Amino acid sequence: MNYLKTKRFLDFTLSLCGIIILLPIFFLISVSIKLDSPGPILFKQKRVGIHKRHFKILKFRTMRIDTPKDSPTHLLENPDYWITKVGRFLRKTSLDELPQIFNILKGDMSIVGPRPALWNQFDLIDERDKYGANDVPVGLTGWAQINGRDELEIPIKAKLDGEYVQKIGIKMDVRCFLGTIFKVLRSDGVVEGGTSTNPRDVKRKYQDNE
Repeated sequence: MNYLKTKRFLDFTLSLCGIIILLPIFFLISVSIKLDSPGPILFKQKRVGIHKRHFKILKFRTMRIDTPKDSPTHLLENPDYWITKVGRFLRKTSLDELPQIFNILKGDMSIVGPRPALWNQFDLIDERDKYGANDVPVGLTGWAQINGRDELEIPIKAKLDGEYVQKIGIKMDVRCFLGTIFKVLRSDGVVEGGTSTNPRDVKRKYQDNE
């Protein structure tokens, strides 16, 4: 895809500018996290990138340091128990995702693309294979995120990721980016602990841990 070279140039340029502009916000959030709970400021987790290569995604830490690792938040017995006070605000506003700007600068991610799956989310990874969605750069936000976010079940999420692959281009990326701003302002589709009381339904939801 010829667009991928242009996409990488835009990702590098915009992420570098974003880091410079957002430095004061990074500082304030970092101080808030340290004052709120013991532990590191950043949270690192193994995720699946383009061509199913693993990388360490960066987020602001929103959970206690003794939280079970490599498990989606909604599969924890009591998600709210593990989330810190500052973390709850960061998740609601999606500010916990800001450190991924460094992942974008490095080339692990793009600004727009399928959200990177956990390394052990084999069902999501397999579903994405059907649509070629594992062969494009993963993103900070994407088509699935503006069409349901945490509320989507895995088959639907993968299908939407496939639609993104089919329509990938500057127009699609701008549409996803602007749609994300609207979603974040309204906190649409953000669900802690799943959206269904049926355990089988809840288990099929995809949501980032941290």
